[in-house]
Amino acid sequence: MAGLKAFAAAAFLSLAAAALPAVAQTPPAESIQIGLSTDAVSITAGFSGADLTIFGSLENADPLVARQGRYDVIVVLEGPPRPVVVRRKDRVLGVWINLESETFENVPVSYSVATTRPLQDVTDPNSYKQLSLGASNLYMKPADVTDSPATIEEFTAALRDRKTATGLYSENVGGVQFLSQNLFRATVRLAPNVPVGTHKARAFLFKSGMFIKESSAQLEIRKSGFEQSVFRVAHDYSFLYGVFAVSLAMLTGWLGRLIFRKD
Repeated sequence: MAGLKAFAAAAFLSLAAAALPAVAQTPPAESIQIGLSTDAVSITAGFSGADLTIFGSLENADPLVARQGRYDVIVVLEGPPRPVVVRRKDRVLGVWINLESETFENVPVSYSVATTRPLQDVTDPNSYKQLSLGASNLYMKPADVTDSPATIEEFTAALRDRKTATGLYSENVGGVQFLSQNLFRATVRLAPNVPVGTHKARAFLFKSGMFIKESSAQLEIRKSGFEQSVFRVAHDYSFLYGVFAVSLAMLTGWLGRLIFRKD
């Protein structure tokens, strides 16, 4: 009798388990990874700019979303932050002189962007502002926050325009290309006047206009050859370098006077 009851209980539990709905497995979230073609770039005095290739992959990508082309990637190469002084020239008595200036703190010296599509087709402007993504959405922190908002906005716009004109801020629409459903390649431009220091590469993944994930890597840009030696001496022995530079200038002027003097 006891065995019969045990068998009935087991059968009841089996039926109850079979009647329970299956718990849906949540698919793993998509993520993004990037890798640079090189982790260091050496430049010389004759450096005229170059293209940097960044490879990346999507992890746990939805095949259907990938086939429909609803994944977008934006890659940014951001230069080291430094203080910048923006000056405005005005004509006074027929002479152009600097009258007003604004100092900004921690401004990326360079900022190159590569995208799969035009920025306006990837997501909405509010998302870019929240992510500080794109040259127009970078926050330029003024050193003097008591200045009028109109003045700060004017100098901020002038700073962005100047960076764009010199090629330090650039945008490459279509610079990110998918090689397969999961692999992509990005090309960002290094300007001829790209600054030395540690640069940060960042990749942003969007799915149907929604931000999903970010990944980053570092790139070191340094001078090489004779320029590197001069750069190192100027930073490590600044006082002696200054004395040498002044002495060389005086010697050059004295020699020039001897050579070109009229007897």
